[in-house]
Amino acid sequence: MKKVAYCFLLLLLITACKSRKTAATGEHVEKKPEFIKVSINEVSSVKKSRAYALGKRMLNTCNTSTFKPFTKEEATDEVLKKINKDKIAMTCQNILRVFGQFQDMKLVEALRNDEDGLTIFRYKCEYEKKYKIKELRVSINDENKITAITTKDWNDTYHP
Repeated sequence: MKKVAYCFLLLLLITACKSRKTAATGEHVEKKPEFIKVSINEVSSVKKSRAYALGKRMLNTCNTSTFKPFTKEEATDEVLKKINKDKIAMTCQNILRVFGQFQDMKLVEALRNDEDGLTIFRYKCEYEKKYKIKELRVSINDENKITAITTKDWNDTYHP
């Protein structure tokens, strides 16, 4: 009976070690989508103008203190749920305090992932205070809807 118990315990230990090893090697971990830099001229002018207009509208909210919500034609349901007046007000307080009034933004690069149909536009944002550069990232799908909009500190190379 002891031998059966030891065999069962050994089998259980081996099974447990194997499952940990599989998780540690990352066999089941999803990889992040890979974006490839594309020429700005190759990107649809509709996508470029949509990204610019909606991004600028979002950043101008801090200057005017009024936010015109995105519509279902402009943004995905996930974005519509995440963007609310309270979150924007809090973000605007920090931006105004540190950077001052938003002035404009310039498209620097576009990145594309054909697998999921996303295009990311990276803009350098110009603010009243010039000591630090901010980036606005606007992600648009093939339906020309915003799937994400974020601000970060500017970095010359793209980091997801």
